[in-house]
Amino acid sequence: MIRDEIIARLTALKDESYGDFQSKLIPTIDRSAFIGVRTPDLRALAKELSRCGDIGGFLDTLPHRFFDENQLHAFLISLIKDYDLCIERTNTFLPYIDNWATCDQLSPKVFKKHRQQLLSEIDGWLRSGRTYTVRFGIGMLMQHFLDDDYSPEYPMTVSRLRSDEYYVNMMIAWYFATALAKQYDTVLPLMERRVLDPWTHNKAIQKAVESRRVAPEQKEALKALKLRA
Repeated sequence: MIRDEIIARLTALKDESYGDFQSKLIPTIDRSAFIGVRTPDLRALAKELSRCGDIGGFLDTLPHRFFDENQLHAFLISLIKDYDLCIERTNTFLPYIDNWATCDQLSPKVFKKHRQQLLSEIDGWLRSGRTYTVRFGIGMLMQHFLDDDYSPEYPMTVSRLRSDEYYVNMMIAWYFATALAKQYDTVLPLMERRVLDPWTHNKAIQKAVESRRVAPEQKEALKALKLRA
């Protein structure tokens, strides 16, 4: 399906007030880039288009003009069942991601079955120097490597990242808050050693303290580690 047809489909699903709402949540993008398509409608359209199999023309047309196109693109990639093709499409798309929402919506299902292959890709994403590619790499470590395939090396890797970008540091904080909820005993010593920059350190503690998955006594220990200005 060609891009003009996709735009027509998206425009038919337009909700002006929702576009206004989205633009406030994503201040890095101009309001004119939002058509205003709700996420459930985008997901439904992605499933429909993925079944027709004729989406190459749309996926090959980068960069997109609209935020909604990028969201649809992320959902389409997330549905690709062939790992190699999914990685290829992901790596092609990542340099064009320009906001946190599209970055976080890109979550290919097939990655779960290819975790060991995924690790080398994550390493490249973390080294890329591109804000949303780095954020995506951290997100994939958080999503796929904090449970059965966890290693203490992974939070150490994230702790060594340094950035002036808000959206990278927020993801590092989110990663550490989640890691504290799932792997508290091995992650707490890193917090005690203050391996993160002060802002990210405090933000990680804040998010962990707000989490229902962190025990009350653990929250008290974390509060004591908060850095004072």
